[in-house]
Amino acid sequence: MIVQPRVVLDACVLVNFSLCDTLLRCAESPRLFEPKWSWDIFHETTRTLESKLNWPPSLIEHFRTELRTHFADAWVDGYHHLLPQIKNDQKDRHVLAAAVKCEASLIVTFNLRDFHLEHLQPWGVRAIHPAQFLIDLYRQEPAALVAKLERQAADRKRTLGELLDILKATVPEFVTALSASH
Repeated sequence: MIVQPRVVLDACVLVNFSLCDTLLRCAESPRLFEPKWSWDIFHETTRTLESKLNWPPSLIEHFRTELRTHFADAWVDGYHHLLPQIKNDQKDRHVLAAAVKCEASLIVTFNLRDFHLEHLQPWGVRAIHPAQFLIDLYRQEPAALVAKLERQAADRKRTLGELLDILKATVPEFVTALSASH
C-alpha cells in the first residue's frame, strides 16, 4: 500500500469552491494525498465564506457537516502548545503548527509570503501554491487526476473544458500544464 503525503489545506484554498472541490476529490478514494486542516483553519474559512462571499449559515453548516462526514480523519487538534516555537507570519502560525502536529509534509496555500523557507525547514514542511500542487499530482498520477476532474465536471453538469475554464481563474498554471499534455 502506498502511503499518500499528508497535506494541510489552508483556509484561502478551502474558500475557493471549485478548487476546494477539485482538491477534496483528489483526496477521496483512490487518494492522491491525505488532507488535513484544523478548527482554526476551518473557522478562518467560515469567516471568509460568511463575510466576504455571503454564504448563508445553513450552507456553511452543510459544508462543515460534509467535511466531518467525508474527511473525519482530516481534523487536527492539540497543536496550540507548538505556537510559541513557530516563527512564520503570526496570523498563519496556527497553520504551520497544525502541519507539524499531524506530520504533514506540505501546506497548500495561496499565501506563500506567510510561509518563508527558513521558518518551515526546521519542521520538515514546505508551502506550495495550489497550482503547483495540482501539477505535481498530475505528474505523479495523470490518469487518476484526469478521471477525478472528468467526474467533477460531470457531477456539476459541465464539460471538462468548462471546468478547466473555471479553474483557470485560480490555478492557471495547472490548467496550462494539463492542457499542454492532455
